[in-house]
Amino acid sequence: MAALGTTPGAAAAAASVPQRQRRRGASSLAVAYAPEGARLVSGRQLRAAPVLASSSVALSGPVRLRFLCVAPAAAASASASAGEAKPQGFAERYPTLVTGFFFFLWYFLNVIFNILNKKIFDYFPYPYFVSVSHLFVGVLYCLIGWSFGFPKRAPMNSTVLKQLVPVAVCHAIGHVTSTVSFAAVAVSFAHTIKALEPFFSASASQFILGQPVPLTLWLSLVPVVVGVSVASLTELSFNWTGFINAMISNISFTYRSIYSKKAMTDMDSTNLYAYISIIALFVCIPPAIIIEGPQLMQHGFKDAIAKVGLTKLISNFFVVGLFYHLYNQVATNTLERVAPLSHAIGNVLKRVFVIGFSIIVFGNKITTQTGIGTSIAIAGVALYSFMKAKIEEEKRIPQVHYLNGYSMRVSFIKP
Repeated sequence: MAALGTTPGAAAAAASVPQRQRRRGASSLAVAYAPEGARLVSGRQLRAAPVLASSSVALSGPVRLRFLCVAPAAAASASASAGEAKPQGFAERYPTLVTGFFFFLWYFLNVIFNILNKKIFDYFPYPYFVSVSHLFVGVLYCLIGWSFGFPKRAPMNSTVLKQLVPVAVCHAIGHVTSTVSFAAVAVSFAHTIKALEPFFSASASQFILGQPVPLTLWLSLVPVVVGVSVASLTELSFNWTGFINAMISNISFTYRSIYSKKAMTDMDSTNLYAYISIIALFVCIPPAIIIEGPQLMQHGFKDAIAKVGLTKLISNFFVVGLFYHLYNQVATNTLERVAPLSHAIGNVLKRVFVIGFSIIVFGNKITTQTGIGTSIAIAGVALYSFMKAKIEEEKRIPQVHYLNGYSMRVSFIKP
């Protein structure tokens, strides 16, 4: 994140301060340069931060600079305590390594989940119940964490609950249909279809939210649509159940994103995902009972126990559910640590890793045309993610904060 140092025109602006005001000893105005259309909020004289001597930032477009100043006494106190350097932890000293570890953990958990989840269907072909088991284990994990204060449970009220219910319902539908798709077709093909999610997201932004999508973004989605179409025509594991459910999953997760933007809460991501998982669990239980309940009671559990044993069946459900919850949680935590562009590229690479490892582990045979179509689709997703993240970066507004009268921090907000 760039810092703001000396700006062109600052000296000339300072010269415009009336000389009579300076002779009276009054606090001089804080003057800074801002482009045309900017609004400048000024206060008392600001202390220059030593770390800013060689730093600069380019400001373009209508921006707002906000300076936070403190009294001289606070500045003196900050200067006195500046010499007391606090020991830096590993995360502060090596932020790149820590972020890299988060990406590795995200990929690792996601790949393991997809592999173990697919293997369960070899002896337990009931995706609705498997979806319930994923959420149940995740909720159990959250309840245990709350009981020990890791993290501390955020309070819930009726207003927040009403905001989270639509998000959780879309999450539940998307999760169930994804699981049904994974059970019906090869994991690699299911992820290829799910690469169409940006197309549905752009369509929702344009036609539902009324937010214009640039033509360049629409053009970047053409390879995605073409690639998925080419891959589907020659996919050996293709069936309509897997294809349709994957498409429903794309639509559900698109609406989840829409409702998530409307659900503005101050809750941290860990508590937020925990509450969404709890609500989604209650949404998923009735369909599982209605659709698969009779078969499970007659022979489903009995056949699975005969093949792998009761202990392994329960332990497999627990492990897969734990991996499902953790990879979603780590993905959220990774998003908080990096810029949108880095996370978008990382998400594309994650899909490549999952497709590649699933082909290796399960030995799925794919035709040359399917491989070409998948590659084109993933490349299109990468192009779309890159362009969308760059547009989001350009929309953000820089905010400048002086802290303790000594140092300065630059943050960015959306207009």
